[in-house]
Amino acid sequence: MDRRSFIKKAGVTGAGVAASTVLAAPAIAQENPKITWRLTSSFPKSLDTIYGGAVDISERVAAATDGNFNIQVFAAGEIVPGLQAVDAVAAGTVEAAHTTSYYFWGKEPTFAIGTAIPFGLNARMQNAWYYQGNGNTLMNEFFATQGLYGLPAGNTGVQMGGWFRKEINTVDDLKGLKMRIAGLAGKVLEKVGVVPQQLAGGDIYPALEKGTIDAAEFVGPYDDAKLGFHKVAKYYYYPGFWEGGPVVHGFFNLEKYNGLPKHYQAILADACAYANTNMTAKYDTKNPHALKQLVAEGTVLRPFSQEIMEACYQSALGIYAELSAQSPTFKKVYEDQLAFKKDAYLWAQLGEYTFDTFMMIQQRAGKL
Repeated sequence: MDRRSFIKKAGVTGAGVAASTVLAAPAIAQENPKITWRLTSSFPKSLDTIYGGAVDISERVAAATDGNFNIQVFAAGEIVPGLQAVDAVAAGTVEAAHTTSYYFWGKEPTFAIGTAIPFGLNARMQNAWYYQGNGNTLMNEFFATQGLYGLPAGNTGVQMGGWFRKEINTVDDLKGLKMRIAGLAGKVLEKVGVVPQQLAGGDIYPALEKGTIDAAEFVGPYDDAKLGFHKVAKYYYYPGFWEGGPVVHGFFNLEKYNGLPKHYQAILADACAYANTNMTAKYDTKNPHALKQLVAEGTVLRPFSQEIMEACYQSALGIYAELSAQSPTFKKVYEDQLAFKKDAYLWAQLGEYTFDTFMMIQQRAGKL
């Protein structure tokens, strides 16, 4: 091949490559369409850890799509009140929400299982049930009937039992007590005499301060300190047996979710998984320091008595039997989670519990 022939052919080839590159650009753009969604949180910006889960989702999705998939995050009340987040997504008012499904258990009790039920799973078990068990499949079968698709996008870890104006030693001390408590837990405590009140996070402090309620639970030391509950109630009880590992969900309008390119769906799933892990890590880091500060400021820590724990456990079992008789969907999901829990605790008592107990003994002995 002579030089002129080579250059001529090379030139044609080069032009062809350039042309193919130019032609490919629109195809790439089509594969990564510009999409903007609005996400409403059920939490105020001041609660940076739990609200921050939505921010994590937004930032991760934007980074993975070079900003082509943009999720705008709005705090509770900026578009809709926190306790209407799921309704707004289902109606298409917004495309997404970051909230706890048990806020909406009054619509159908299965919503409660999505977050946590009393004496349910801890955070690690929740992840196992959702990611490797049947959790995601079963819950999304239900969520689809509500026009929703859900992904775990946060977990606070086991929560505290709440703030009380007076000591609570026996079941009789609970009778007539007006307490802010979310989800199905309110129904469980109602059976032992509590008068449950469901309030969004930002409404709890004024109600507790004015005496509209006698007690309140929210999350744990870090968030509770930010909300100032220790200023209006002295006694801080543990554990929050109704929230051993509450899941915070990313909820998406089902039609909008199904309309996303498949790789956008995968990116959204990865972003939610990151938010899920990161939230637990943040709480596990921040809660110890916040707890020490609360105690230094006069907070009195108290465990719930065995009498109260046993009474509430029996109450919970009775309610689950009632709800299973009323709702086939609740029964199906509850029984699956119950079977998973039995195996999970069989292993946990051998591994995690014995190891953690030994280390706690070392701490109390001043060796840690």
